[in-house]
Amino acid sequence: MIGWLAGFVVVWVLLIVLSAAGMACRYRKGDSFHIALIIVGIKVYARVVHRVRFVGLEHAQRATRAHRAGRPVIVAPNHTAGADPLLVMAGLGFEPRWMMASDMRAEGMEWVWELARIIFVDREKNDARSAREALRHLKSGEALGVFPEGHLERPPRVSLPFRAGVGLLAKSSKAVVLPVLIEGTPQKDPAWASLWLPSRSTVTYLEPVEYAGTDLGAQEIADDLRHRLVDASGWPATERGPVITPTERFMIDLDGHYYDDRTGERVTVDEVRARTGGS
Repeated sequence: MIGWLAGFVVVWVLLIVLSAAGMACRYRKGDSFHIALIIVGIKVYARVVHRVRFVGLEHAQRATRAHRAGRPVIVAPNHTAGADPLLVMAGLGFEPRWMMASDMRAEGMEWVWELARIIFVDREKNDARSAREALRHLKSGEALGVFPEGHLERPPRVSLPFRAGVGLLAKSSKAVVLPVLIEGTPQKDPAWASLWLPSRSTVTYLEPVEYAGTDLGAQEIADDLRHRLVDASGWPATERGPVITPTERFMIDLDGHYYDDRTGERVTVDEVRARTGGS
């Protein structure tokens, strides 16, 4: 029995190593074996922990072909949980460089952020630096992962407004945009708890779209992407989202109530308006 188990483990290790070797030149330009091995680990993690089901893989493959041809690609999913980037990547044939809110930058994980080449975004002010870095990355023919809502969907299964930034990046870089719908992830606060909680998640890759030849402005492109995801999900769209200023941070909990992120206390909509000057 022990010999059989040992043989099984050896076979699986060999399969993982061979898979990583096959990926080593496909995911990140100038990629190395250890990065490819991590990608294989992400795929195994998504299948085992989240039992992820992929829909629309033909659309993901089309985006993969565009990326391998040197085209810039923007991956634009809705945002449900901390596990979202890993689940999206598990079905792709390339590795997007993700944008992430700087206030979600957990201490003690700098090596992870550096390895993933995360572009951090300051949500409290107009962060031109991160936008320039993202655009530079795209114009070099690379892939970028952006959550256009800018926040976790709270309450769950409700579409938040998409920000104009994703439209500006798409228009300026002439990128192929791959909208992605994520469903079924663990709904638990804090967001990182979803990384170790099991689920039966579904990742649906929608048809890639290009905006370079259109007359749409940045916000119109963002709105178009949102409409595609709302149509695919059937979820309601809301105009109410978290409110963040240089002095105040009001987030929304799983029940749909505002709370002060600094104290954890729930606040009313009127309080939010009064303390943010009607934002």
